[in-house]
Amino acid sequence: MKVYLVRHTSVDVPRSICYGQSDVPLKPSFPQEAALVKEKLENLFPDKSILDAVYTSPLSRCTRLAQFCGYGWAEREPRVLELNFGEWEMQDYNHIQDPHLKVWYNDWINVRPTGGESFMDQFKRVSAFLQELKEAGKERVLIFCHGGVLACAKVLSGRLEPKNAFSELDDYGSVIEIEL
Repeated sequence: MKVYLVRHTSVDVPRSICYGQSDVPLKPSFPQEAALVKEKLENLFPDKSILDAVYTSPLSRCTRLAQFCGYGWAEREPRVLELNFGEWEMQDYNHIQDPHLKVWYNDWINVRPTGGESFMDQFKRVSAFLQELKEAGKERVLIFCHGGVLACAKVLSGRLEPKNAFSELDDYGSVIEIEL
């Protein structure tokens, strides 16, 4: 199965903000960034009917991009949401007072943010979804999602080690292909 994952375009929040599953605005450059993504997808899929399924995270930064690219009908799929940062959502990393933050920094792969999920939790969620698609006989799937989801897919496909998941994030507007 070939899975094509599209990371949403740039968000309009400071880099130090922990936004995870919060529905945040996109930068004013959205039309220009989205046009580049649309062009990539048109080159990959001149005929959209070759896709067995198209999914999008339910967050507006993904649904807006899917709509712009001509996939407004994409199925909303909560299993391709970004990492849930729980109580840390929309807080500046530099100002989070939770003493658990240091524990998470030391083992973000396995440790959950307070009220949230660990990278392994997200990986299991994303992996289960992709396995379900594979078992259903899907051959080509397009997914509009988030950087953490792209990282999970790359780990699942063997292209990335979990420890490098967030140090090697794909750029906003990236389109990657993995084979499962």
